[in-house]
Amino acid sequence: MEECCPRFDPTPWDGKVIEWNNKKFIKDKVLTLFYMPVNFGRVMRKLDRKIRDAGAGIPENLCLSDHTSKWNMDVYLAVNKHISDASNVLLSGKFLSKVYEGPFKDTKKWCDDFEIYAKELGYEITNWFMWYTTCPKCAKKHGKNYVVIIAEIESRD
Repeated sequence: MEECCPRFDPTPWDGKVIEWNNKKFIKDKVLTLFYMPVNFGRVMRKLDRKIRDAGAGIPENLCLSDHTSKWNMDVYLAVNKHISDASNVLLSGKFLSKVYEGPFKDTKKWCDDFEIYAKELGYEITNWFMWYTTCPKCAKKHGKNYVVIIAEIESRD
């Protein structure tokens, strides 16, 4: 079986608070049907082509998904430089991350757990993203389906 996604190491992302200062991303939209991506592969190939054409890279293979509705998901693909002809976005702030492993049907359970986890640490979630670290084929090949929740946070006073 061909591998397109590198193996994911959860250690640097599990239970961490990350500070980003103008972290570079390019953004695009994915059509979803009841939160299930419809054209994710096509959008990712388009973004990958723009990155390659610019001679840029994707740090940590980081791709954040923001499920804005049942019908749309914004994707933020990390880049190491400005990409012409793309929607360039900078993210700054304090982010909490936690790694989950298992089938996508557990997403609600993971989100509920993450909300409790953030509150127990004294944080309020202001925005959150899902990082699907591998495609379904590579998750099957690697034997693990890691998903990272990364949320922008504020301390509760």
